[in-house]
Amino acid sequence: MADASAADPGAASPLLVVCALGIERLALRGGDRGAAAGPVVLLRTGMGPRAAERSMERILATAAGPGPGRPEAGDAGPPGHPPGPGSAAGHRPVRGPGPAAVIATGFCAGLAPGMHPGDLVVADQTRDHAGSTECTGTEVLARALAELCRRSGRGPAPAVHTGPVAGSDHVVRGAERARLRATGAVAVDMESAATLRTAVRAGPRPVAAVRVVVDAPEHELVRIGTLRGGISAFRVLRSILPAFCQWHRSLPLSRR
Repeated sequence: MADASAADPGAASPLLVVCALGIERLALRGGDRGAAAGPVVLLRTGMGPRAAERSMERILATAAGPGPGRPEAGDAGPPGHPPGPGSAAGHRPVRGPGPAAVIATGFCAGLAPGMHPGDLVVADQTRDHAGSTECTGTEVLARALAELCRRSGRGPAPAVHTGPVAGSDHVVRGAERARLRATGAVAVDMESAATLRTAVRAGPRPVAAVRVVVDAPEHELVRIGTLRGGISAFRVLRSILPAFCQWHRSLPLSRR
């Protein structure tokens, strides 16, 4: 799929934006890429840590991604199924002077009291049973998101929280959420830890994770998209791609 908003693929290292769900990809596809330093590649992995790990291994091992005029990786397909049309497996290698920077994004469950649907979480570290991954440029990314939200003019700006993001292989609620909070984590999701761990295992690169709170201890949801909190989170996710591009521009690799 052609995308006129992408920069010259040879001008800078690519930015790989990774999400799990179709609704997350729908939100991100509507984001503004005009400030991108280089090609912005959007990859949907499917839900859960194993799906995230396998999709990342596939795209990074084969250097699959957009070639000139094809900046979107699309849907890598769930493990055990062939990729669909527009799949990452069917694209030419990413063109750039360095390894792709990776941002894991999408929805999450907030763990801290006082969090609300639509709040943003910027990880300084992702962690799960397999270990932890340190994130790059957390302060730059948090400032960019806060400024973007402040300038949006759509009512009160969502809060931006920073701290460790925990990984889980299932939806976390109730007492389990409190136990994760006791470890110092500020949010939990199913893919960020696996995505970033697989990214750095494939080679040194900048990595980050930004999540939008879709439910929180005082605001647990049943189904995304059917309740007000899910709609708020969708709107925030749709708006934050420019902050990802600003983070990417701040990286030394993106300016080579």
